[in-house]
Amino acid sequence: MRSNVVTLAAATIVTGASAAYAASETITMNAIDANGVGKEIGTLVLSDTQTGLQITPQLVGLPPGDHGFHAHVNPNCGPGPGPNGQPAAGMAAGGHYDPANTGKHLGPYGEGHKGDMPVLTVDASGEATKAVVVPRLTVADVKERSIMIHAGGDNYSDQPAPLGGGGARIACGVAK
Repeated sequence: MRSNVVTLAAATIVTGASAAYAASETITMNAIDANGVGKEIGTLVLSDTQTGLQITPQLVGLPPGDHGFHAHVNPNCGPGPGPNGQPAAGMAAGGHYDPANTGKHLGPYGEGHKGDMPVLTVDASGEATKAVVVPRLTVADVKERSIMIHAGGDNYSDQPAPLGGGGARIACGVAK
């Protein structure tokens, strides 16, 4: 009898461990500008893995190159006041997700914003399909938050430009 209880407990632990990595979410991504949310450009599939949140993009119509890629605080991709007070794309999303209030942009492997993710690479034809893994995030962390793609790359620092230098917000989606 004792061995059956131990076996059942071990099976429950193993099953529970695999279920912990089963969470997933598909986010619809849209182009954005100062006028609001525009056309759909594809999806991001988010899945919990043992090494972190895997994000698999299926995106089209983006400028080629590396782009800043972050989880932002608010689940809203609409425009909001920019630095000059004029409407700017995606500003309703707020800042980078930073539950520890570090105030630092240190990339996905640093101890800064938890929403800092690896750059999103877009090929010469404007497609992004290469998966990235964000070691400090889970699907649960990004629920009710926005995922943002910026116009420029990301150097994972606040120097020489704040927030990695990604600049304008060009595409966004909300994790439900």
